[in-house]
Amino acid sequence: MTAPHPISPASIPPDTGVLLMNLGSPDSPAVPDVRRYLREFLMDGRVLDAPWPIRFLIVHGLILPRRPAQSAHAYQSIWTEQGSPLVQAGHKVRELLQQRLSRPVELCMRYQMPTPATALDSLQRQGVQRVRLVPLFPHFAMSSFETAVEKVRHEIRARFPQLQLEIASPYYAHPAYLDALVESAQPFLQQPFDHLLFSFHGIPERHLRKSDPTRKHCLASPDCCSQPSPAHATCYRHQCFQTVRGFIQRTHLPPEKYSISFQSRLGRDPWLKPYTDHELVRLAQQGTRRLLVLCPAFVADCLETLEEIGMRGRESFREAGGTELTLIPCLNTHPRWIEALQQLVTDRASSSPATIPRPAQQTAANTTGPLAL
Repeated sequence: MTAPHPISPASIPPDTGVLLMNLGSPDSPAVPDVRRYLREFLMDGRVLDAPWPIRFLIVHGLILPRRPAQSAHAYQSIWTEQGSPLVQAGHKVRELLQQRLSRPVELCMRYQMPTPATALDSLQRQGVQRVRLVPLFPHFAMSSFETAVEKVRHEIRARFPQLQLEIASPYYAHPAYLDALVESAQPFLQQPFDHLLFSFHGIPERHLRKSDPTRKHCLASPDCCSQPSPAHATCYRHQCFQTVRGFIQRTHLPPEKYSISFQSRLGRDPWLKPYTDHELVRLAQQGTRRLLVLCPAFVADCLETLEEIGMRGRESFREAGGTELTLIPCLNTHPRWIEALQQLVTDRASSSPATIPRPAQQTAANTTGPLAL
């Protein structure tokens, strides 16, 4: 790892602190903790975007009676002695970034611990007057990036009104993020493989339409993501495609060597396609034997990468005829990722309130944030 490079006062004002924010994990893989986590997560109006009474009935009547036990088993399969891989990676990233910055850095999660209120309180006690928020979601989605931003906005309005908030824009095409993604994947690309699958977290198709400020572009045509539109500022699908485009421009993989899919759908409504679990079977049945899977929407390994892809996905791929599925680790604490975060923090052009898109179709039920798993 290269030596830390503390930023100069000219790069970031002396009264500014940095807040990193990810999704979060249960406090433990025990069923009560998983139930509490799922309740908070799924009751978020930007994750399960139904009116509150319907959302309450779905979550408490259909999901929470059985889902926590199933999810607890999955969490147990990835839990370490230090706890949640996602949370532990977050703490380490915070420490590494702090070594490069001359301003306070704190970490929080959208759901569970550490909370945004705790992190904001710590920053304020360190003399911070301006908070630069970096959501650890490269792409805009109402169920991830937007809910994180709105949660912090809510906490500042309610408890820390003297703090000013700046927000790093989605960085799906930022050169530093793409360079880090490519460098982290390079050792795997240098080994023999048949195909690379980019598996992004899925969201319901209706979320794209709700986030479309034009109210008429997203999913209106097969090539909507390649047609210029203001909708792209809040279009998760377009931004995922742009990440892949930047990755391929740097690695020069031929078109037949890679494809894109979306994972982790919930419910019966249509989600972004193609679905990862279907693609794993299709690729194996069509002769792919050595498959690489990269999950660019996640910057830290978590349940969706380690268990959903690395365990269940690997098993289904092999059962369908594949030989080897290799999950490329997320950025986690990769040195180039820490460098990229430093650039995102210090680049004023990509960090200001004015750069954060605010979808036109917000409803009263959607004013306090979540994520779409």
